[in-house]
Amino acid sequence: MSHPLESFHAVIPAGGAGTRLWPLSRASRPKFLLDLDGSGRSLIQQTWDRLHDLIPADRIHVVTGRAHAQAIREQLPDLTGLIVEPSPRDSMPAIGLAAAVIGAQHPGAIIGSFAADHVIDDQVSFAEAIGQAVAVARTGLVTTIGITPTEASTAFGYIESGERLGVEGAGSARAIRSFVEKPDAATAADYVASGSYSWNGGMFVTRTDVLLGHLERLQPGLHAGLMTIASAWTGGDRQAVLDSTWPALTKIAIDHAVAEPVSLEGGMAVVPGEFTWDDVGDFAALQDIGAASSPETIWVDAGGLAIAEDGTTIAVVGLDDVVVVRTSDALLVVARDSAQSVKDVVAELKRRGRDDLV
Repeated sequence: MSHPLESFHAVIPAGGAGTRLWPLSRASRPKFLLDLDGSGRSLIQQTWDRLHDLIPADRIHVVTGRAHAQAIREQLPDLTGLIVEPSPRDSMPAIGLAAAVIGAQHPGAIIGSFAADHVIDDQVSFAEAIGQAVAVARTGLVTTIGITPTEASTAFGYIESGERLGVEGAGSARAIRSFVEKPDAATAADYVASGSYSWNGGMFVTRTDVLLGHLERLQPGLHAGLMTIASAWTGGDRQAVLDSTWPALTKIAIDHAVAEPVSLEGGMAVVPGEFTWDDVGDFAALQDIGAASSPETIWVDAGGLAIAEDGTTIAVVGLDDVVVVRTSDALLVVARDSAQSVKDVVAELKRRGRDDLV
């Protein structure tokens, strides 16, 4: 009997600067390269570890930009499948190129896309979800892993589940009724109470031919460009074709290009992810995953998170739920419940032309 994951390849799109984690996370040093939870491994290394536990290293592929390729090579010395995109074009071109390259070399391959900067702490449940998702993907459905909500969060999109599918090896799989954008608090509470909604963690599992078929139908120009690049991938003109074709590709997320339209056609499924998951989107989330304050911090009638990258002693007096972050060139002070607004600091720095700080 064949191994259930024998044709499964993992794709890790590694992009984005994590602007809500400024000043720790910068364009030159994005959050996926950082050890944010004190584990001794960066977020992309943790993602690698999680996947390498399931499949061999030569079936793990990373898609990133030129600025981060060398750092990724250093952090992941066993990585052989590095795809370097000339410029950011959002998630669909990145994942689509990986699908085209992998599918050409391994017909019938199933790929799963997993963000480089998420924290998952239950490997057994993660492996169970992957196994179910691969079983469903074999049948031709694009499959996602819906995170079981632990609260009525307004920070995530949601997936509405429909009827059970009855796929062998995937007893929990359901059809997807719809993808829903980030809701308000009351709507989120209704979703969680209903039991038929899960968080959209952005994990997609699909046969490469199925994904490329949807792309050809829904985004024909993007599909044609990706196939042009993939056809030159093993030849000497790979870089020239990539550099000339890539800038004209449609800039679009996989959610909008494929997931949402295909779900409305009945072509998508969801399996539950019963593991603790966090996208470490801001400093409040950083506290939630167990990040500790710098040991030299002094708290007086105060509490929160204080990180001094440059060794500065931070003293906080009379403030609760505060986050203080000090680097060699910047200082951030933010109330925990305003953590999502840190991205506005980065926007203002860009407006002022302070590229040295972003």
